[in-house]
Order: sequence, then structure tokens, then C-alpha cells
Amino acid sequence: MKRKELSIYIHIPFCKRKCNYCDFCSFTDGTEELHSRYVGRICEEIRSASVSAQGYAVKTVYFGGGTPSLLDASLFERVLSALRESFCVDEAAEITLECNPATAREGFFEKLRAIGVNRLSIGLQSADDTELAALGRLHSYADFEHTYFVARSAGFDNISVDLMYGLPDQTLDGFKYSLEKVVSLAPEHISSYLLKIEEGTAFWKRASELRLPDEDTQLQMYRMMTNYLCEKGYYKYEVSNFAREGFESRHNVGYWTGREYLGFGVAAYSFFKGERFGNSRDIDAFLSGKDITEERESIGAEDAAFEFVMLGMRMGEGISLSEYERRFSRSFERDFPSAERFEEYGLLRREGDRLSFTDEGFFVSNTVLAEFLSDFSKAVDTDGKML
Repeated sequence: MKRKELSIYIHIPFCKRKCNYCDFCSFTDGTEELHSRYVGRICEEIRSASVSAQGYAVKTVYFGGGTPSLLDASLFERVLSALRESFCVDEAAEITLECNPATAREGFFEKLRAIGVNRLSIGLQSADDTELAALGRLHSYADFEHTYFVARSAGFDNISVDLMYGLPDQTLDGFKYSLEKVVSLAPEHISSYLLKIEEGTAFWKRASELRLPDEDTQLQMYRMMTNYLCEKGYYKYEVSNFAREGFESRHNVGYWTGREYLGFGVAAYSFFKGERFGNSRDIDAFLSGKDITEERESIGAEDAAFEFVMLGMRMGEGISLSEYERRFSRSFERDFPSAERFEEYGLLRREGDRLSFTDEGFFVSNTVLAEFLSDFSKAVDTDGKML
């Protein structure tokens, strides 16, 4: 019997210091003893969850944070051993670990390779040290380059680099400089995100002082990034992600195409057997062995139909309209009438059976998808009135 595909996310919530833009769940008071206790609880969760995952094959594992690279490599070995003992982990599974250049240590990457980690996601954010300082990063560009080359020498041949744009006082030329520096190193994958000022962050508290590029400049940055990276052999397979052929993030593609996933640790989310559920940020409760699941919802047919569109439209190839109608027995034209208008605006395009964003559309995708939500809510409401 063919096994269903499953992804695993492991949240490592420890950081040396929280960056000025970060609203992810993280704690800055971690010790080696705390790290070990936390990983022990992760392993317990994994063993417990495996009972309900018979018939599944793990295709991807992702260690995110926080700053996973703060932990000793032996702790990741414990987690991976627990996974391999409890789950059917595919021999060719993509196993990714996020890394901050400020935490690279002698021999760390060699140990990761030895235990089966085969992909790194290195958080650079900018090649300009002034911009890095403004973001609250603890590393310089030279630190990043050193980390990158050490990882290469350790045998990593699948490396992703994270960048941000729309930073305080950043110019179009300044962002181009960061792109050029990264491309010159030839990583297999580049993620580049527009800075968002999230509530509760250090940037949020002094938002009025930040001199951010205006929306027109942000759009120019996005266009330039897309054109430049495509010229250099990367293709945009998702709104903020570019890869050389064959090096797409298989883990993230799983999210966007509806693959089931289990998340372990504080603030980790899961989508499994028709339910979505998430853990709280209460690390003390987690360490004491309490169930920290704080929300759980069943995904009905209507939710699944909308998520098929919302997530699939993030991808460069968009969605298949006939698949939408076949899987959900709904009419796309009826459910999303605004799509035709966005086509006329040049934000969406149809190529045969597929609907996708144009480059212009990707930049305003949140606005388009908000309109899609309104469309779909009205269609569902009308269905209800017709019953």
C-alpha cells in the first residue's frame, strides 16, 4: 500500500537576542540544560504522535526558529533518531535546518551532515552591515560569508539564503548590491521577503521613526529582484522564493500544495487528518509535560476549497481550474467572479487551464486574495440561502 506523504516541522524557540522585526515565538534565556530538556520533550511528542501516523511516509523535516543553530548538533541527532525510530522517514527526505551566521561553530556543519541534515537555510537579510545593525542582527556580512564557505566545505550542496527588502533607509541600489553579493556565491535557493512591521516588535514600538521606502520604491525593488534573479538562472516558483531547477524547498511546497504536516514544540502548528491544530507559546507548560494544544478546528469542504486557491496561488504556476472544480464540485467562475477583473488589470493571467499571478499581481497578492475571500464568502452564503 502506498503511504501518504507527511512533513514534519520542529520549532526551536531559542535566540541570543530578538531581532527588531521579529514576531516569531522565541526566548533569549536558553541554557544548554534548557535546550536538552526542550529536545527531550520534543522526542516524547514525536513518539506519542507516531501512533496516529501509521501509513504515512515523512518526506521533509524542517528545523525552524528561533535560532536552531544555537543548539548542539547532538540534540538534532536525538530528534532525528526519535523520528526515524517512530516514523517511516524516506531515505531521500529533505532535512532542513535554519542557521544564523552569528552562531556558526567549529565542526558544527560536519556533524549536521553526518546525522543526515542535507539542506541549510542561512539568514543573511542584507549584505550591508549598516542595514544588518538596524535590523538588530548579531552578525556582519563577513560572518555570513565565513559561515557559507564553511558549510560548503562541510559538504552542503543545497543552501538557501534569506534576504529582506524595504528596510529602513534602504535604496533600490542598496538592495541590488545585496542581491549581487548573494548571487555571486551561487546558492541553490534564495528567499527574499518584504519587511513588515509586526505588532509587538521593536520596530513596531518606534514605527513613526523608521524611514521606510515608499510603496512605489518597494514595487521597483520587487520587479528588479524578479528580473535580476531570473536573468541569473533562478526562477520564481513562489511569491518570495527563487530556486535553481530542482532546488525548490520541498518542505514549503508541501505547505502550499496541501500536504499534511505535524509540528512539534511550542507555537508549532499541524494540519493532519482533516484538522488544523496549534500549540501555545507556554514553554513552561510544555517542559512540564502538559498538553499545550490551544486551538483545534476541522477543515470542511468549503475551507479546503478556499485554501486550495489561497495557497496554490502563492505558487508561480498557480492553480488548475479544472482540478478545483473536480475536487470540490464547485464552479471557480461562480466562486471567484473578481478574477476576471484582476485579469483585465494585468494582475492575473490564464494559460490554458491554469490561473496564476503576474509579477505585478504577486506584489499585491494579499489584496487580490482578500477580494477572493470576499467573493467566496458571498458564494458560500448564497449556497446556504439556497438550501
